[in-house]
Amino acid sequence: MKIGLIIYGSLETISGGYLYDRKLAATLRAQGDVVDIISQPWSAYGRHLSQNFSRDMRRRLQQASFDVLLQDELNHPSLFWLNGRLRPHLPYPIISIVHHLRSSEAHPRAVMPLYRQVERRYLRSVDGFIYNSQTTRQVVTEMLDGKRPFVVATPAGDRFQPHITAEEIEVRCREPGPLRLLFVGNLTARKGLHGLLAALRQLPEMDWRLDVVGETAVDPAYTRRIQQQIAQSGLANRVTLHGAVSDADLAQHYRRSHLLAVPSQYEGFGIVYLEGMSFGLPAIGATSGGAGEIIQSGENGYLVDVEETAVSARSVQAVLARHVQHLHHNRADLARLSLNARQSFLTWPTWEESMTKIRAFLQSEIRQKHPRRGAEAQR
Repeated sequence: MKIGLIIYGSLETISGGYLYDRKLAATLRAQGDVVDIISQPWSAYGRHLSQNFSRDMRRRLQQASFDVLLQDELNHPSLFWLNGRLRPHLPYPIISIVHHLRSSEAHPRAVMPLYRQVERRYLRSVDGFIYNSQTTRQVVTEMLDGKRPFVVATPAGDRFQPHITAEEIEVRCREPGPLRLLFVGNLTARKGLHGLLAALRQLPEMDWRLDVVGETAVDPAYTRRIQQQIAQSGLANRVTLHGAVSDADLAQHYRRSHLLAVPSQYEGFGIVYLEGMSFGLPAIGATSGGAGEIIQSGENGYLVDVEETAVSARSVQAVLARHVQHLHHNRADLARLSLNARQSFLTWPTWEESMTKIRAFLQSEIRQKHPRRGAEAQR
């Protein structure tokens, strides 16, 4: 197959969505397919809307000899109008890779109607969908005016393929000293680090330590807010901001931690939870979004309602603090959750299995759109 893939910026960008796209491109190429990356420049939302009128992009897509065009749904503001103009004239299907919707995130109330309208129009402008979770599929389906072909192919947690035994997990859980927490995610408000810090502040100094791994330049204002919160709360000797790290260093953080705590406001899936579980780390995530497809509360981690209001924020922080304190003082329960987390990972599909499932879906859609090309794509 010859495949186009539209993204913003670089495919090497650090995030779960870009990791998914990289894994898909690598699997397709390993199967002999050609994947042409079409990069649109990062910009403000308003400028993304203006990219719909790019003559160069329109000409490039009209003249392309693709069998199928993939679009990361993140690019929806740049494509919602362009797709509508192009789609009737293209000999190949347009398939959107949906990680989660912008309109599922928390944004200022004044702009939400615009985001929903643009996103809905984009979703209706494509021929089919690749979903990372059943949660994402359900949210998108509710916005459509009719059925579209789709495949649900979940991310995997086997990127690191750690060799860790049940005995090693048990020994780690029962080590004396503070509970070692790990937060992994780019520093943005959606990921909920501020709430986690507020919760941990309530606990005794000797009960915990927190390592924070994630890109600090995505939202500099939020990073400054976190740095100020750490300083003003007197947490500098208990919280370490590592910034972005190599995969090898990240694996070491996973291996030596006790608990993964990423109480995001919303995740379409949450690859980080599954990667942590590959090392036997129970996870704390949110009840909203797709985390509940991975985390079974009380079995391999905890789900917390993180809806932020003036009243509920304090309640959320109390619940987070209670879970951390419980696991610090009840290491047998920590071991139980940790072993269950490892077992959850072992039963999950691998990256190769999920991405191969997508490839079969693409071949099927090509056959529907253009039978001759579909036959060639099967070869």
